[in-house]
Amino acid sequence: MTAPIPSTALSPAMPVRRRGLMFVLSSPSGAGKTTISRRLLAHDTAITLSVSVTTRPMRRGEVDSVDYHFIDQARFAAMVADHALLEHATVFGRSYGTPRGPVEAELAAGRDVLFDIDWQGTQQLAESARDDLVSVFILPPSSTELERRLHTRAQDSDEEIQRRMAKAAGEMSHWAEYDYVVVNQDVEHSVAAVYAILQAERLRRRRLIGLSEFVKGLQRGPGTP
Repeated sequence: MTAPIPSTALSPAMPVRRRGLMFVLSSPSGAGKTTISRRLLAHDTAITLSVSVTTRPMRRGEVDSVDYHFIDQARFAAMVADHALLEHATVFGRSYGTPRGPVEAELAAGRDVLFDIDWQGTQQLAESARDDLVSVFILPPSSTELERRLHTRAQDSDEEIQRRMAKAAGEMSHWAEYDYVVVNQDVEHSVAAVYAILQAERLRRRRLIGLSEFVKGLQRGPGTP
C-alpha cells in the first residue's frame, strides 16, 4: 500500500482542508473484517477506530476503553434516551452503540473514523450522516470457507458457530445497501482494495474545504490578489 494522504490538507502548500469521513466495514463473523481493520489502522495514522459501548461482558485479553467501553444496560438506555449514540443495535442479546461526541470531533478535525459495525448500525448512520459515510461490505469466498474460518479461530463452541452461520445468511442479504463490496478470498488483496477505496473517498470534492477559493486563486494567476 502507498503512504496515506495527510489528514487535514492535501499538501503543506495547499490551503485546502479535508473533513473526515466515517468508514464502515461490515461482514458476517469470520469473513475477515477485523483482520482488515487492524491492518488498515496499523498502516494509516490518519484514521482512528471508533470505540463502541457495549453491555456484553469483557472477554479475556480485552481492555476497557480500548476494545469497547463496557457499561451496564441502565447506562446504555440513558445514552439512547439522551441521543448520545450515533447508532445502536442488539446482537446476540447484547447492546452495542457508537458514542456521538468523539466521532463528530474527529470528523471536524479532518480525521477519518473506522467503524466495525453490522448492517443495522450502518443503516442508522446512513440516515443521520449520509454525506460523511462510506460503507464497505466484506463477503467470504464461500460458505464452506466461512465455516472453516470460524472453526480455525477456536473462539466459539460448535453450537455458537452454527448459530453464527445461520445468522450470516441474513447479514449477507444486506450487501446491496453498501457503497462497495469486497470478496475476501485473499487478505492481502482485500486490504489493498479497502485501502484504495479509502484513498479515493478522501478526494471526494464535497469533503475538501477551501477548494473553491484555491481554484479561483489558480485562475487569477501569480501575483494577483
